[in-house]
Amino acid sequence: MSDEAKDVPAPGVPVEHMLAMAPASSISRPVIAMGVAVFLCALALPQFSNAYVLEVGTNVLLYVVLCLGLNVVVGYAGLLDLGYAAFFAVGAYTTGILTAEFGFNFWLTIPIAMVAACIAGIIIGTPTLRLRSDYLAIVTLGFGEIVRIIARNLDITGGASGLIGIERPEIFGFRLFQVQHFYYAFLALALVTVFVCLSVERSRIGRAWLYVRYDEDAAAGIGINRVSVKLQAYMMGAVIASVAGCLYAAKMTAISPESFTFAQSLIILLGVVLGGMGRIPGVVLGAILVALLPEVLRGVGTYRPLVTALALLAVMLFRPTGLWPDRRV
Repeated sequence: MSDEAKDVPAPGVPVEHMLAMAPASSISRPVIAMGVAVFLCALALPQFSNAYVLEVGTNVLLYVVLCLGLNVVVGYAGLLDLGYAAFFAVGAYTTGILTAEFGFNFWLTIPIAMVAACIAGIIIGTPTLRLRSDYLAIVTLGFGEIVRIIARNLDITGGASGLIGIERPEIFGFRLFQVQHFYYAFLALALVTVFVCLSVERSRIGRAWLYVRYDEDAAAGIGINRVSVKLQAYMMGAVIASVAGCLYAAKMTAISPESFTFAQSLIILLGVVLGGMGRIPGVVLGAILVALLPEVLRGVGTYRPLVTALALLAVMLFRPTGLWPDRRV
């Protein structure tokens, strides 16, 4: 019997058993060893690098978190989201407004931002997640632009000029203000995000997402509530992006609508697709690629966008399923 046939549940099997039987991704020992080595290198990086390298490294870790969050939506549940930066903006503006305007402690703004992102996900997701493919992409694109335009036109968000005076966070009386402090903060956030994604991927809901990604109609036929399952993926992705936005706002101490454009959503989506949708090591690799490639190519001057586009095009031509694809699909 082929491996594909083994993954197909027998007719008449209850949905509870089918979800338990659904194939879960396995991370081999070499991959685990590679991950540990990468983590140790990242942990030691501030000891051997300057401020510029740390700034780039912090940006890489930010994209790792955002790409992992979008991977829940696109890679696990198979939903094409072109407005993911909107949830990033929700987290950033929630922290910015509460700390700069109302004097909230930074750490208290994180759960509030998570709730706000969940509410935003429910508002946009409940009426639209019945749509598929291109229609869903158009709706999410519109949602992203709506959030950016609202932020650009409200007084409380600072309008087009943005919001300034965001407080730096403190932990046990120690204020985070240097670039290496935020580097370690984003590294910790990336590790927590990887752990959460791995745990959810192997859970019952993760298996349900996999069935929906394979075939929505078949998933509905075995009793999976497609809208509910997709909404949970949408909300989880929104929460991850909002937490990243909170830390981003604290690091920058000033945010503007131009940080959350459609182009930002495309870059995050590009990291997921290039790395390999649905596979955490691949998504991390894709995030590193899209964050580092523009910096590596600074030496080519005005030709940097062209060389970057050609490099990405070459990857898509020769590795259409991503650099580290999910073998289950």
